[in-house]
Formats: sequence, structure tokens, C-alpha cells
Amino acid sequence: MSSCAEFKAAAENYLKAVGTDGETEAAEALIAEAKDDINDIEGTISFFGSETAQGMFGAVKAAEILNHMKEVKANGGRYCDCPGCKAALRVIENSDLLLSR
Repeated sequence: MSSCAEFKAAAENYLKAVGTDGETEAAEALIAEAKDDINDIEGTISFFGSETAQGMFGAVKAAEILNHMKEVKANGGRYCDCPGCKAALRVIENSDLLLSR
């Protein structure tokens, strides 16, 4: 899985705005988008255990991802660990830094 188009666009807009008068506004938009897009582990587990996920990914792949997400949770993970959610979490964790410029 990967980031949604809106998160990617917000990240690109932020990078373009770094060092300009629009940097803070772009950072705020990026942080808001990251918070909207990140998937918590419970919701991710619920989704990949559903018939919808089986229809989208196939039963075998959905079960594989479901088992992985259960492992993530067992190891203390609070969020999905796909690349998109990892990126969103990094933005959220560093929001103070992004807004301090």
C-alpha cells in the first residue's frame, strides 16, 4: 500500500513552500492530511478481516496482511505499518518541528 494522492500532494506542496511565507500554512495542511490518512491498527485489522478486503486483495493476500497487522499490534504497534502510514506517522511525530520554522 502507499500514501493516498491527497497526502502526496500535501507533502509536495510543503516541500515547495519550505523557506517561503507559505511554509507554515503548508505544514499545517500536511499535518492535517497526515492525521486524516493514518490508519490505526484496530481499524486496519478490522478491515483486513472483512469480506471487502478479501474482495479487493484476494482471500490469501488479505489473510497475509491481517496476520501481519496482528503481529504489529502484538509488538505494540498502534498504527498500520504500510509506507503511507509510516510517512504520516513521521509527519505527526514531527509536527512541532514542521511548525517551528
